[in-house]
Amino acid sequence: MQIAQLFTRKTPPVVGLDISSSAVKLLELSRNGNRYRVESYAVEPLPPNSVVEKNITDVEAVGEAVRRAVKRSGARIKGAAVAVAGSSVITKVVPMPNNLSDEEMHTQIELEADQYVPYPLEEVSLDFEVLGPTDNNPDTVDVLLAACRTETVDMRTAAVESGGLDTRVVDVEAYATENAFQLLLDQVPDSGMEKTVAVVDIGATMTTLNVLHDTRLIYTRDQVFGGKQLTEEIMRRYGLSYEEAGMAKRQGGLPENYEPEVLEPFKEAMCQQVSRSLQFFFGSSKYNSVDQILLAGGSASVPGVAELIQDRLSIETLIANPFAAMSLSSHVKPQSLSNDAPALLIACGLALRSFD
Repeated sequence: MQIAQLFTRKTPPVVGLDISSSAVKLLELSRNGNRYRVESYAVEPLPPNSVVEKNITDVEAVGEAVRRAVKRSGARIKGAAVAVAGSSVITKVVPMPNNLSDEEMHTQIELEADQYVPYPLEEVSLDFEVLGPTDNNPDTVDVLLAACRTETVDMRTAAVESGGLDTRVVDVEAYATENAFQLLLDQVPDSGMEKTVAVVDIGATMTTLNVLHDTRLIYTRDQVFGGKQLTEEIMRRYGLSYEEAGMAKRQGGLPENYEPEVLEPFKEAMCQQVSRSLQFFFGSSKYNSVDQILLAGGSASVPGVAELIQDRLSIETLIANPFAAMSLSSHVKPQSLSNDAPALLIACGLALRSFD
């Protein structure tokens, strides 16, 4: 068993590298005072099926896309922060005596992990983070234990290194989203205090609901649904290849029956998906409402979808833009970044690890 650096302490500068089912997204940020600046970024498409439901199946293909993303972005930093999907990580908050040294904490965590992790410990990467004093017990601290199969971490690391970068941080997607949420507080009522906000990330094949209360993550769940369904419907309907369909979806130029017959039903399906995800959350928590929905992921850019969800669910719905208050370096095109912003939320949370 290895202790993985899922929550690495002091980080040297890193690029955020989000490896999703459809693309590699690379983002480099710098900071001056408390203002961030986008130094470089790139979104590189992946060959179909090189990542399946957030698991890398073709290390070479992903490495090649990482290499292209580095080249296209012009990023100079060689260290990368990547994330594993929440569905591949087991997390548990465990109370521990507050007088343990780091060394003793490590030993104790390994003993505790055995109870919570359903795999042999030699196949698992573990890390922990002290969250703070336990409510109602001054003698203990709450410790967040995160465990992931070493194989999952190794595949990510191998792909990053095959693309010419060094893996400095392996995070969890949900915590990267929580990290990036700090940049969205201007879009959230009362800066998120005493508010419950649902961040719905609709990617190519997976939809992830992360719910935050008081700006802290309280719930996360993945479901299989995404923009790939729209791409496949365009292929089927108009006899295009997968690449052509993806291009047409982004750039337009489809016949006029596209909107009423293909796009509108997909938007309705997105609405149902968001509604269903929220029902799961309400059913498994003490909450029965959310104050706001923030849409992220590539499918958030579908025109009119935020308005439709707001209309159907009667909950204020906005498209997440973590770059709203950032300045841009001269070679980042504002329009491109604005189009890609919702899809870069996880990459953004990872890039922020430079400033831990």
